[in-house]
Amino acid sequence: MSLFRRRARDGGTPRPGREGRAAVAHLSEFVASRTGVEAYVEPPTRDTPATVLLVATTGEWTRRATPDERTAFDVAGSLGVPVYNVRFTGYPQRYRDWGTKQKGRRLTQDPPAV
Repeated sequence: MSLFRRRARDGGTPRPGREGRAAVAHLSEFVASRTGVEAYVEPPTRDTPATVLLVATTGEWTRRATPDERTAFDVAGSLGVPVYNVRFTGYPQRYRDWGTKQKGRRLTQDPPAV
């Protein structure tokens, strides 16, 4: 599955695919619209590919899949934000706090009318 690179027709330098451009555009918009964004590269697992996780100072986050970790580091670096390997740093506390707060909000909201 080629998210970020596709071989040029002449077999030369790879070029970004449509999904890759959309993912990079989404990540760029997230960085531009929030303060203090940091990138965390998550390794692939048996079930998921490598990903770039962006976390703002508020704890708000977004995640996009990448073909491999090297691409994840390259994409995160191109955004001009600090980049960390989650294997070594773990997740920031604000990321966990935001997720907990959002989960609490969902539980306290009225259920949708049927």
